[in-house]
This record gives sequence, structure tokens and C-alpha cells, in this order.
Amino acid sequence: MTSVRARRPHERRRRYTCAMNPLPSPKDAGTVIVGMSGGVDSAVSALMLRESGYEVQGLFMSNWDDDEDAYCTAAADFHDARRVCEALRIPLHRVSFAAEYRERVFAHFLREYAAGRTPNPDVLCNREIKFGVCLDYMQRLGATCIATGHYARLRRTGAGVELLKGADAAKDQSYFLHQVAPAALSTTLFPLGDLRKDEVRRHAHAAGLPVFDKPDSTGICFIGERPFEEFLSRYLRQEAGPIEDPEGVVIGEHRGLALYTLGQRSGLRIGGRAGAAAAPWYVAAKQPDRNALIVVQDPSHPMLQSDTFDVEGMNWLAAALSDEFDCAVKTRYRQSDLPCRVRVGGATVQVSLRKPASAVTPGQYAVFYDGDVCLGGGVIARRRNSRMARAQSPIILFSAEGS
Repeated sequence: MTSVRARRPHERRRRYTCAMNPLPSPKDAGTVIVGMSGGVDSAVSALMLRESGYEVQGLFMSNWDDDEDAYCTAAADFHDARRVCEALRIPLHRVSFAAEYRERVFAHFLREYAAGRTPNPDVLCNREIKFGVCLDYMQRLGATCIATGHYARLRRTGAGVELLKGADAAKDQSYFLHQVAPAALSTTLFPLGDLRKDEVRRHAHAAGLPVFDKPDSTGICFIGERPFEEFLSRYLRQEAGPIEDPEGVVIGEHRGLALYTLGQRSGLRIGGRAGAAAAPWYVAAKQPDRNALIVVQDPSHPMLQSDTFDVEGMNWLAAALSDEFDCAVKTRYRQSDLPCRVRVGGATVQVSLRKPASAVTPGQYAVFYDGDVCLGGGVIARRRNSRMARAQSPIILFSAEGS
């Protein structure tokens, strides 16, 4: 059995600390249960806590129970999580939240795609499952704190807890955590918040953890590496329809609006067209009422650009700075911060970008930042391009209502 390097009698316990992302004292933390995914990030989170003197246990959570599904890696991931916990000499619990996942996350995923929007189930999984029913389960097991392998930081103040970006900008996962309730964040530890990915792998290798070189997981477990169209067609009936250019000329046939997202350029199956430039086509809009997909060839076409959009279902992690304020926003993961002006009005937040952005997509999340501090976020409901409005364009950009 692979084991962590034995500590010599004269060695002191390692203490991982940082002024921005401090971990509480082990004597004050009680039992910490780490969400073990079978990957290197959760493994090193457990390692860091154990080496710092915490009482650590692991919990492996499965959300997709389908014994005939060859694309889901849950069985292999549990095997890796068990090997890690054996190496760390900590207990490992196992639980399935497949029923809750299908009800709270997957059903929403299907509804959004059926309506022509592009959802992000990872955000809902964090809110509803990992920091929802799973957090409750961990506390019933005796956890005082929970920990995960997310690349994010927490700053505890007299007013509560703030969610901050991870120190590694390339791995920052605060975007996926913006819907988590502040009460859940207050009992959470993010040991990797101040580390880069290469440092995490070095820690794992030095400790002899068996997953030190395991590739990062990509995508969603229930989709895995399978073709997306094949998967979605198992659950949603797809109706073919016209692919049109902005002038209404039919140039192809789509296989179902749910299979396409704004800005997409691959998989359109549009060959060379007489009179058209030999350039890629991009999905610019959906018109569910006509079951039509609108495409353009210019990646900077006004139909692909948005300078204002509405956000609904806001979860504020910090009090809004005022009814109207400047900050930054991300409309998708791994996007650079976009300077914007925010107007808070009831249930809807109106966002005006300093510069138009491409492929602002209804159904995705807009997440707001004040520097490194995550203010919260919500679902993009409608998008607009004021330049098109002034030109009285006949094309209507897609909205949450399908208009």
C-alpha cells in the first residue's frame, strides 16, 4: 500500500497559512471532513490539513448512479479516493446523492436546454449538492468544518466571510462558488486557495500520493467524454430546423436548437456557400418561435456582441455597493474581468459593459467582482446590443423568455 512519507520524531507538524486565506487553529476546528473526488486537488487538501494537525476524515460523494454508463468515472474515482485515504490513514465515508442531483440539478439542466438556453450545472451542483445536502450530511457525521479542493480563498471578517478569487488566476474557481450560501462558506476551508496547480502536484508527489499525476477531470460526470449530442438526445426530443444568415437566407439545417450555443463555430455542418466568404460561421442567435438558428461569419458581428444584459436570481455574497455602482463581471468561466456598471432594481440587475462582449449567453451566470472579492452573481436572462437597437435591426436577440 502506498503511504505518505513517515514523519521523523523530531519533525514538527507543517502549518499552511497565508494572511489572505488563513486556516483556523486545529484545536479550534474540530473534525474536518474533506470532500474527496479521487483527484489530486482534494487529496492534497486532505494532506495539508492532516499535516497541519487537524482531525481529518474523507467523504466520497457520487451523484450519477448508472451501472451501465461507461462514460461516468465514479467507480474509478472512488477507487482513487480510497487509495488516497489509505495512504493518509484517514477514514473514508461514501454516500450517493443521485436522487437529489437528478431532482435539483439535472432536471433544471434539461429544462434550460429545452428552452434554448445554455445552463451551467456545476454552479447548481455546488449550491444544491456539495454545499447543500452533502454539507448537511457531513455535519451529521460530526464535522465542525468541511474542506474541498477548490481554488478559491475565504477572508473572515467581523461582518462574516468573503469569497475571494484563488491566487492561481488560471485555476480560480470562485465563479462556480458564487451561488453558495454565506452560512455554508462560513464552515468551509479551501486549503488550496493560495497555491498554484504545479505546487499542488509537487506536494502530492513529495508525499507519495498515488494520484499525483492523475489528469484533471473535464466536463460533467453525467456527460463525461461522450458526444454531447448523443447524450442530450436521450432526454430531449430534437427538432430539425433552418440555419439562416441575418438576411433570412436559409443556408443549412440544424439538428435541434438545444445542441447549439452562442458563439459556437464547430459542428454547424455548413459547407461552402455560393456568394459567401470562405470563413467560419458562428452561432449568433436562436429564434425558438420559428425554430431557427441564425449564424454569421464575422466574429465581431453586432449580433454576436452585447453591451447590456439583465441578470436574475441574484445571490449577493456581499451587500451591493449601492443601487448603482461600477465593478467587474465575468459572463463565463476563464473569462477576463469585464468592467461594467451595475444597476440594482428589484429582482433584476441591469448590467452595462464598458465595451461590448462576445457571446453573452442566456442561461449562463454573470458573476460580479470588486477586485478579488466575489460580490455574487445570477443568471443572464436577456442580452442586448444598443448599436443594433439604434439601427432598428429586424433580428431579435435571444432572451430568457425565448423572444
